[in-house]
Amino acid sequence: MANQGEEEYAKFLEKVRRTVYVDELTPHASEAVVKSAFDQFGTVTDLRFLPNYFGPKELPVSVLVEMENEDMAKAVIGTLTQFPFMVAGMPRPVRAAAATPEMFHDRPKKPGSKIQCRWIDPSDPEFDKAKKMKRLVQKHSAETSFMLKKQLEEAEKLDKQQSETATTHYKKFELIDKLYHDGAAKNLASHYNMKSFSFH
Repeated sequence: MANQGEEEYAKFLEKVRRTVYVDELTPHASEAVVKSAFDQFGTVTDLRFLPNYFGPKELPVSVLVEMENEDMAKAVIGTLTQFPFMVAGMPRPVRAAAATPEMFHDRPKKPGSKIQCRWIDPSDPEFDKAKKMKRLVQKHSAETSFMLKKQLEEAEKLDKQQSETATTHYKKFELIDKLYHDGAAKNLASHYNMKSFSFH
């Protein structure tokens, strides 16, 4: 039975090594869009979005992307640390890192690991340490809340900027299309002795 548990955990670790953790994705990114983007690095075998338990749904999301092998996962990490990630034609300042076992909610139990819990009485020598730990957790919670607020502001700012850019590009293409269909482009091309262009 012990060997079976070790084999299961070893297979799980192989999965972790070929999985990439991606953060700062737009909340509008669908599974199909993300899979299509990562397929350029190789074959995506599994993809799971991580729930955002601590903030509003407008915050950027995280995702675990399992590639076919470890080399593909390393290629993803290497590329995304140097270049912006494109989602629906828009760059996102995403972060990519190697996944860790703790990121998987369905991870198997590590062989030989044990969890021990006990109540600490105020007279216990460890009580002061527990109080310090509680204060640290409260401080961390307050810092996290502040960072989530700033992150949301940045996400909204980026979303607005990208929306305005997309609208501007659409209007440009709409204008070009109108010029072509009205014959203005052909007249200009003829006037300047140039070849006319066409849309297909």
